[in-house]
Amino acid sequence: MSKKPVLLVIAHGSRDPRHAATVHALVRRVRALRPDVRVETGFLDFNIPSVQGVLESLAAQGVRDVVALPLLLTRAFHAKADIPAVLRDAPPQLRIRQAEVLGPSPLLMAALERRLYEAGLTPADKSSTAVVLASAGSTDPEAIAVIAEIAREWRLTGWCAVRPAFASASLPRTEDAVRELRELGCERVAVAPYVLAPGFLPDRIARGAAEADVLADVLGAAPEVARVLLERYEAARVPVLAAVGA
Repeated sequence: MSKKPVLLVIAHGSRDPRHAATVHALVRRVRALRPDVRVETGFLDFNIPSVQGVLESLAAQGVRDVVALPLLLTRAFHAKADIPAVLRDAPPQLRIRQAEVLGPSPLLMAALERRLYEAGLTPADKSSTAVVLASAGSTDPEAIAVIAEIAREWRLTGWCAVRPAFASASLPRTEDAVRELRELGCERVAVAPYVLAPGFLPDRIARGAAEADVLADVLGAAPEVARVLLERYEAARVPVLAAVGA
């Protein structure tokens, strides 16, 4: 029986050291959940090891099957262009399947609520609390539409109101959404960053939350996020193994 494909988590990378530290913490959680799966991390920019470097190292070690998992919440430019381009340059002996991005997923919505409760809210506060679902933003219409749909679905779980907001490329900004929700008359306004790791844009979200009552932490290494990674890995690895007759 063939070994399970290596899971290569592909992160964007950042000059902010908190980004890589959060990515590594998440990967450690994934490894703890599935010690039978080899999990590696590669970065597209700013941090090492690079994705290309990891792929070359795996090939040199005799690895053949890899599931490349974009550590992204939406299918925007990086998932559609950057990552496929890097994977096309991988050593030819590697059989690589690109997994789907993490979102949308009910587990991510659960992680958002976990972070809000950790910031001081309780389930009993939902009906009197309005939430800003604050994402990094994108120029990709598909990504923007996904965030808007997540906000609509999340509202149906009992929150007073939920509005999407964006730190870049799209409108409204977090501070504008906070003001809009304040005008609705809900008892409190909370900001839930729909981002994976700290950095420049999450800091902008935090500044935009200055007038909110509650600011949740980034999703980071929440256990629900680790479970989504493994769901995406399992969905992608089956075609890999089928292709090699495993």
